[in-house]
Amino acid sequence: MTFKKNIAVFASGGGSNFITIHKEMLSNNIPGNIQLLISNNPGCGAVTYANESGVNTAIINNKRYPSTEDLIHVMIRELEKVKTELIILAGYMKLIPNEVIKKYKNRILNIHPALLPSFGGKGYYGKLVHKAVIESGVKTTGVTVHIVDDIYDHGKIIQQVTVPVEKSDTAEILASRVLKAEHKLYPKVVKAFCEDRIEWVNNIPWII
Repeated sequence: MTFKKNIAVFASGGGSNFITIHKEMLSNNIPGNIQLLISNNPGCGAVTYANESGVNTAIINNKRYPSTEDLIHVMIRELEKVKTELIILAGYMKLIPNEVIKKYKNRILNIHPALLPSFGGKGYYGKLVHKAVIESGVKTTGVTVHIVDDIYDHGKIIQQVTVPVEKSDTAEILASRVLKAEHKLYPKVVKAFCEDRIEWVNNIPWII
């Protein structure tokens, strides 16, 4: 019998990666259960999907919790409530508190729409990433899944895939092509984590 890991997702927008991964779990392709969605944006598509799909949601933002200490306490309480074993960031636009990163060390995944360490860090998100890629003149971009640490887009890389940049690309066209790659790579890495197939060798995570 395969035990399914308890997963929490953090999202701020449409949540297409969240939706893709959740559907893979519903199809029993990934041995995990998404028990919780945490969002700072109550009106986002990810929250709408979670509500329609029976996934518990927690809206945690500075408006509801002006005290940073209270916000972190509530976030950890909600994660503990569902016995979270893995956190997946799916377009979450806030920095994860250090207290959460320490508690869930090496168990928080993020996906970035470029080949890190290029085009990463604060300010490189959404269409801004693809715009910067095109303006730089590089011929190849891609997708990176990495462990989350206390710096934006900085943690250890688990896996990357490349995506060609075409001469005729706009940021929107490139974004669409990169998103398709995201929807293939992210479920693959989440599946590997849930099956305990991520092994650390010399402080570098490898999928086995």
